[in-house]
Amino acid sequence: MTITCISPIDGSIYATRPVLNEFEAAEAVAKGKAAQVAWAARPLRERIDLVLKGVANVGAMNDEIVPELAWQMGRPIRYGGEFGGFDERARHMAGIAEAALADIALEDSDSFRRMIKRVPHGLILVVAPWNYPYMTAINTVAPALIAGNAVMLKHASQTPLVGERMAQAFRAAGVPEDVFQNVFLTHQTTSALIADRAFGFVNFTGSVGGGRAMEAAAKGTFTGLGLELGGKDPGYVMEDADLDAAVETLMDGAMFNSGQCCCGIERIYVTERHFDAFVAKAVKIVEGYTLGNPLDPETTLGPMAQVRFADTVRSQTADAVAAGAKALIDPALFPQDSGAYLMPQILVDVDHSMRVMREESFGPVVGIMPVQDDAHAIRLMNDSDYGLTASLWTQNTARAEAIGDSIETGTVFMNRADYLDPGLCWTGCKDTGRGGGLSVIGYHNLTRPKSYHLKKV
Repeated sequence: MTITCISPIDGSIYATRPVLNEFEAAEAVAKGKAAQVAWAARPLRERIDLVLKGVANVGAMNDEIVPELAWQMGRPIRYGGEFGGFDERARHMAGIAEAALADIALEDSDSFRRMIKRVPHGLILVVAPWNYPYMTAINTVAPALIAGNAVMLKHASQTPLVGERMAQAFRAAGVPEDVFQNVFLTHQTTSALIADRAFGFVNFTGSVGGGRAMEAAAKGTFTGLGLELGGKDPGYVMEDADLDAAVETLMDGAMFNSGQCCCGIERIYVTERHFDAFVAKAVKIVEGYTLGNPLDPETTLGPMAQVRFADTVRSQTADAVAAGAKALIDPALFPQDSGAYLMPQILVDVDHSMRVMREESFGPVVGIMPVQDDAHAIRLMNDSDYGLTASLWTQNTARAEAIGDSIETGTVFMNRADYLDPGLCWTGCKDTGRGGGLSVIGYHNLTRPKSYHLKKV
């Protein structure tokens, strides 16, 4: 049995890979668990240095990686890939490792030595998505390895070359082959391994349905899960906002990567005073995009990763228009709109009865609504099954923090959007999932506390 990557550029088969059968998968687990013991026994500084060498090796491959990403998931080459964020996140986690993993000393007296250590879970499964395949993977891979865990990376079938590249880079750096394994598994085999307690922890980034499958597989095993699932992230533009900055940032957050961003902006609420001006500026920005082949340096908007993803957004948009929404972008500006190539769209006269304002779109469409005041905006922002990020636009920090306290979300941004700060915990609530990555808290989730109460004779 194999997995296949169909390129969104032209519908051709870009890569196929054989999957491990259950016996081969169990053997890989056994190798990982055995290798982890010696890896955890290495000095922390040595593990950090080897991981950073692996990260640097990925950077050395970037000229090859960028077009590979275009072929696999459609991101235009003009944006240069993901190494900037990949490197930033890994380096931050390396930089805080000694403090984050340090023993918590309570007492070292003549009578007692009492402390809490952070110890690795053992073997960790990382299930990574295709939309930002390097950055989402490194969020867990780097700190997991640094903390002394072994890692099995199962990447999305849309981006099979990513895991291979990472495994090659880390192996060349000196990380033992069995400590960091790239594997191709079916959903059935993955679930069977989880149910068999193969892993000390599982980190999954993907759909809500995928998260439910992970929980179902782990039921009764007490395996720790980190789940980053869907999103419907809002932006709120207040009367004292820098309007030009708000429009530019929020529209980039909505449309970049063809809208295929975990924390992309999918709905925007604008104070009534600025609504017309905001919409006019937003339309002008989007009309300037170029939809086309991502291998062309002039392309600013590539295809979506799969035709069915584009068709989902088309369906949401059509339903909204049929229910009274108004589409503001002229299709004549985007003649290549077919198949995986999806033109960007801005919708007004929308409301929360429409799918496009409630379901995750994960594509280049955004609905914009006027709001009367903060209370109205808060009510609409919270009227969602998801909670990953929210972007607030105001000059008043205290106001933003107060509104943030009332929003059901994982991260509150002020005057920015669609960014992952590795010093902060990346987390969500409601159907967005549970757990948290990066920051000190990321290390806490990738290890377990172990207490020592040593009475001296």
